[in-house]
Amino acid sequence: MVAANPTEVVDIAPEPHAHALLAFLQSQSQNTLSRLYQKPSSCLSIFRLLGPLERQIVMNLLWLDSAIPTPTVMAWVTRKGRTPFDASLVILSKLHILPNSPTRLALNPTFKNSLRQAITGGGTSGSFGVPAEKDDNDPAPSVEKLDAYALERWETILHYMVSSGSGRYPAKPSQAVLLLLQRSGLMTSIHGSALQITSSGFQFLLHAPHTQLWELLLQYLHMAEERQMDLVEVLSFLFMLSTMELGREYSVERLSGTQVGMLEDLRDYGMIWQRRPASRRFSPTRLATTLTSSAPPLPTTVGSSTQSQGFIVLETNYRIYAYTDNPLQIAILNLFITLKSRFPNLVVGILTRESVKKALTNGITADQASSHTIRLVNR
Repeated sequence: MVAANPTEVVDIAPEPHAHALLAFLQSQSQNTLSRLYQKPSSCLSIFRLLGPLERQIVMNLLWLDSAIPTPTVMAWVTRKGRTPFDASLVILSKLHILPNSPTRLALNPTFKNSLRQAITGGGTSGSFGVPAEKDDNDPAPSVEKLDAYALERWETILHYMVSSGSGRYPAKPSQAVLLLLQRSGLMTSIHGSALQITSSGFQFLLHAPHTQLWELLLQYLHMAEERQMDLVEVLSFLFMLSTMELGREYSVERLSGTQVGMLEDLRDYGMIWQRRPASRRFSPTRLATTLTSSAPPLPTTVGSSTQSQGFIVLETNYRIYAYTDNPLQIAILNLFITLKSRFPNLVVGILTRESVKKALTNGITADQASSHTIRLVNR
């Protein structure tokens, strides 16, 4: 809807669904956001989360030294694009990236300076992390090791959820993770009993890993004040991690007290790897470095078959053949089919009236079961 330059008027595709974190940021005070925008890594990460139209508006204003009259900007917008353009201005205004002025448009000076610094690489604030000195006797972990660690930690959480009540899970998450699952409404304890997965938890299991991670992190952010954590420092650290380099070690020397305290939590989620809990260096995993990108947050397979694709065959008698050896995928399939046989790289099950009713009772919709099956085929 906004022209690539003031001499041409163009249309762009409709805006995609906004990232869940943007709604949380819009609910924060101007003072909180102003503190957050002092970090170049935070501004770059938020810019990545914006929709295409909001990013285009920001880039058109980023290098201007003075405000531009609103009528001038509106001349770049087609009549068809007026509604989404106005909606984008509202989003940027709620984020305090643009002022509420109806007559002139200019970026928040703090946001503008920090984003410029992020793009040009200026400054020495350590906003993007301070790389640790290389040690030939104790080299940084390989990307493969980090991927294996992240997958093991993350699947421990999901395995516990899908196996709750049965007692059959390979490992139990930390108490901090269990509290987060409970406060998120994904698991619940009735009259002091063991945690049980809820209807929301069943639906959570069928979401993509990136969506799952942000659901937990948003609850983590909501709990920050109650845990006496500085919300700006928490957000800044998450954004810092999202801009770091996978496979590199970073120093904790310039982290705040809140951020150092976050290391233990993020280790439990598989986002941070450390040699020892008290280590003065850490490595972000793929779960952390993809927080604000569209890249997948987890490797497709680690420690299982090297096949790049899975296959599902559904016969007319509702018998299902799923070619996978991933224990978590099999456990999730068991939520809506009845398993009959299991082989090294194949499970056989059947869709029955009872298995479908069980899935519907747990809050799993037909669309969610179908989309999970598609992800398994394309994993």
